[in-house]
Order: sequence, then C-alpha cells, then structure tokens
Amino acid sequence: MRLHTLHELDKTEGTVQLRKADADASSLVLVPRPSDTDPNDPLRWPLWKKHVAFLSVCAFTFLTNYGIGGMAPAFYILHLEFDKSMEETSNLLLWPILVLGVFNFFWVPLANYFGKRPVFVFASGLLCVCYIWGAVAGSFNSLLWSNIIAAFAGSSTEALGASIVNDLYFLHERGAKMGIYMNFISGGNSIGPLICGFIVNSLSWRWHKWIAVILTAINFLTVVFFVPETRYFRDENQNVAGSAINSSREEVAASDMEKNTATAKDRPDSGPESPTLAPVPKKTWLQELNPWSGVAPDTNLFKIFVRPLPMFVYPCVIYSFLGYAVSLVLTVSINILNSFVLQAPPYNWSPMINGLINIPGFIGNLVGGFAGGWLVDKFCDWRTRRNNGVFEPENRLYLCILPLLITGAGCLLFGYGVERTLHWTSLFFGYGMVAFALTAIPTITMAYVSDCVLPVNSDALMLVNGSKNIVAFGFLYGIVPWVTQVGYINCFGAQTGIFVAVIALGMAILIPLGARIRHAQAQWRIIL
Repeated sequence: MRLHTLHELDKTEGTVQLRKADADASSLVLVPRPSDTDPNDPLRWPLWKKHVAFLSVCAFTFLTNYGIGGMAPAFYILHLEFDKSMEETSNLLLWPILVLGVFNFFWVPLANYFGKRPVFVFASGLLCVCYIWGAVAGSFNSLLWSNIIAAFAGSSTEALGASIVNDLYFLHERGAKMGIYMNFISGGNSIGPLICGFIVNSLSWRWHKWIAVILTAINFLTVVFFVPETRYFRDENQNVAGSAINSSREEVAASDMEKNTATAKDRPDSGPESPTLAPVPKKTWLQELNPWSGVAPDTNLFKIFVRPLPMFVYPCVIYSFLGYAVSLVLTVSINILNSFVLQAPPYNWSPMINGLINIPGFIGNLVGGFAGGWLVDKFCDWRTRRNNGVFEPENRLYLCILPLLITGAGCLLFGYGVERTLHWTSLFFGYGMVAFALTAIPTITMAYVSDCVLPVNSDALMLVNGSKNIVAFGFLYGIVPWVTQVGYINCFGAQTGIFVAVIALGMAILIPLGARIRHAQAQWRIIL
C-alpha cells in the first residue's frame, strides 16, 4: 500500500497566486481551476443551482440542531415531568453531541466512496423519522434515544456540509460561504431554543418536535430534488490555480519554482490550457436525481475509513479542532445551564421568557459568522494585494484576535453575573459575546484547513468535526457537577483561561511559522 505526500496532490502546498501582481479587480484567478470540458463540474454550475444545493444542506444541519438543541428551554419542565435529576436531563443534549462527532468517522468515508448525495438523501429522511419518534415518545429513555438516533443522522452534515463549500465555491468565496454554513449550524442552537420557549409555554414540548417534523420533511424533499452529487474527481493538480506558485520567502526546490513560474506566463486566469478533449455531455435533471454516481476509483472502502487518521499530525487540523471544541464547550455550557438558572429562584422566568436569552446568542452567531467569513475574505484579499497577488492561508488567522477578546470577556461576564445574581442583561450580553466564537473560530480555522490541505479537505474536516464533539462531550458531561462544586465564577473563569490559551497559542505559532510548517508537512508521506 503506497503512501503519498500532500505535495504530490497539490504542488502549491497552499500558497497560490490568487491575483496578478497589478492587483486589478479583473486579475482574480479561479482556485480551484474548473474543468474546461465537463459542464457537470460543480464549479461550473449556475450560481442559482450552487446556492440552492448549498442552502438545502445548510437547512439540514440547521434542523439537526433545531430539533435536538432547541429542546434546552424545556429541560426544567422535562426534569419535573419525568422525575429526572438535572444531570440526567442534560443527557438529552450531551449524548447527541457525542454522537454528532463520533459518526463523522462513519459518514465521511461513505460519502467519499459512494458519493455525498446518497448519504444526504438517506440521512435527511432518517432525521424526519426520528423527530416523529421523539414527538410521540412516552418515556424519558424513548425521547433520549430518538435524540441520539437523530444525531446519528444529522452527523452526516457536520463535516460534509463544510466539505460541500469546497465542492461548489472558489477559494476567494470560501470564507463567506463557510460563515453562512456555520451560522446555520449555530442558528439551530439559538433559534431553536428561542422558538421552543414560546411553544412550550403555549402548547407543549411535543409540539416543538412536531414542527421539526414538518420542516424536516420539507427539507428532505429539497435534498432529493435539488442536491445533485457534488463529489468530483479532478485531474492531478487541477485542484490548484493555473498560476499557482510557492512563496519566494520559503525554501523550495529551484526546479519546482522555475517550472511553476515558466508555466504561469502562458496561462489564462482560469488555469492552464487543457489538452484538446471531447466535451462531456451535460447531465439532465432526471439523471442528476439518480442517487448512485459510482464508487471512488483506485481505492477501497477500508482504505477510505483508515486514510484520515494519520492526518491528525497536521498542525492546522489540531488547531482547528481544539479551537472549535473550546468554542462549542463555552456556548453549550450556557445552553445547558441557563434554564436551571433563569427558571429557578430568584429569576423565576417562564420557559417562554427564558428562551429570549437566545436572541443575543443568535446575534452573536451572526456577527461571528460575518467576522470569520466575509470580513476575513476581505482582509485576506487586502493582504494578497500587498503580497504581489500571492495568497497565504495564514492571513485568515489574524482575525482570531476578535473572538479571543470578545468571547473571553463574555465568558467571565456570564459566570460572574450568575453567581452574583446580577441583572439579567449581564447574562444576555455574556451569552451573546460567547456565541460570537461559535461561528467565528470554526469559520476561520476550517477555511484555513481547506486552504492548507485542499485535496484531502473532507478527511481533514472530518477529523476536526468528529474530534471537537468528543472533546466537548468530555467537558460538558461534567459541567453540572463542576459548577455545583466550585461555583460559576471559578468554572467559567477556568473555561475562559483554556479558550484564550488555545486560540492565542495557535495564533502565536501558526501566523509567523505556518508557511514553513505547511511546506514541511507537504513532504510527510502519510496519505493513503
């Protein structure tokens, strides 16, 4: 079994000529390079078709978190109805979080081998069935298992949803689209509880599930009819721009540099001239409805399951999963605890009013996704223009300073506000500031991972999404005993310290040294 290096799959190793040196707006180079002869290449689809497919997958991941995480305002009522302790009730969210992470390691290899479309069609249908089960559940265990199986279905979108961004969009669009995707993920955990609070107060927690059933059934139809297969097998080095180069600041082989530079002179903006090939016939809409697109060539299912594991040594993957994990821990900690704080003395809020805490959470998510997506894209474009048109993935990491400062302060504010029984606005502001990181950090770091290891990005993103949920589960499983034992100030103070240390240390290492690390890791022979 021959092992490959990343350099063999992508000669640029993440450093690409994204603009010509004149930095004119028309000088943008398309990365990855779309096929010249195949209209079925997802990069060549009409924009409306890309957007509809992308938003259908985004809606799928939103509804996963809406139906499961949205139940948080009902936890206090469920704890009374089923006579369960606070720790037992929190399992309705904790175990699904673990499942959402672990089963990335199941769905992503299947999608890489059989295609993304059959995975999305099956999993979205299964999610709808699980919500029906939850709506009619007659016991706590039945409700718990309906959430766990729903999380199994929804875990198909955790990494594959991020991966589809790279299937459909170019490098200069990647940050903004990743920000939108992350807002849909986090939106389920903020809009869901907000709506659930009103539904529980007016009807019952079961109606929250029934509404999720209706929305998921509609989403299942959009997935079936409007999400064609986005997996596309490109020729070697077709995943990079035609004018891709290695940065002159890095120590690279002179022969590679001369070859790349010489080739770039004769290439158009969209890439090198392809050999004359017969055009591929365009698939009809009915042909695209076929869930079967064949299996991946020159490989087997066992190899695809094993292939991602060695990639855990890539520093970009380690940083992304740790940053995402600590951001998730902070947000879900508040999600689990807030109903036990606000619906109990001295606040004594109803579930409907309790759900309003998700308004600042939603705003924080939106602003974080904007800052980590669109704003980072603009910042990277500015840096690229100043660097003679050469794009370096590490440009994305500078703006991690925003969530580091905002979320660090917000976490302390929430912990201090609860323990000192401050006015509810302190809790709301704290939660909104914490929610900022839940979209900003993964948007920035997962786009960074894709930039660094684009040919194997779905495998790398699987490691990020799967691992962060496992780590988050370990923290959150003990959050209730932890806060009971040491208090909110000490608990959230410690979480703040961990968050700031992870984000700051990653920035301190990868911003100055990331390019050298990328070019070094591209020579590691670890890819199956």
